[in-house]
Amino acid sequence: MKTPTGPTLFLALWRTSHGILQADEASIHAAGFGSRSDFAVLEVLLHKGPLPVNTIGKKVLLTSGSITTAVQRLERQGCVQRSPDPEDGRKVVIELTPEGRSRIEKAFLEHAERLEDCFAPLSNEEKNTFITLMKKIRTHQEKEE
Repeated sequence: MKTPTGPTLFLALWRTSHGILQADEASIHAAGFGSRSDFAVLEVLLHKGPLPVNTIGKKVLLTSGSITTAVQRLERQGCVQRSPDPEDGRKVVIELTPEGRSRIEKAFLEHAERLEDCFAPLSNEEKNTFITLMKKIRTHQEKEE
């Protein structure tokens, strides 16, 4: 079998990722969220606890303007609130409200199940290999930047 070229590998990755992103977005909308960014902010707060706005933005790959807008939108919905940073009172952290926690806990479980279905054709060994290969490519790209 001929070794696939860079463009062939890219197209395979792009087509596959496009399908998975569509499933991801459908799942997020089915859970009642208007955007992937709102879901991602609540998800990171669920798993990491209260965080400064800029830290959340870096974790969910949003610009400072986009993360600020997402946090404001989630505040209006009653899902997050601003609080003084317990380690540095001059700073502010964003944390889940009880309503926000309830919403994201339920939605995340359903979302995780839907994403699990996307990777169902892979064996556990193939899933581990997939992660290893993606990390290898990402590490190489980060060195190139």
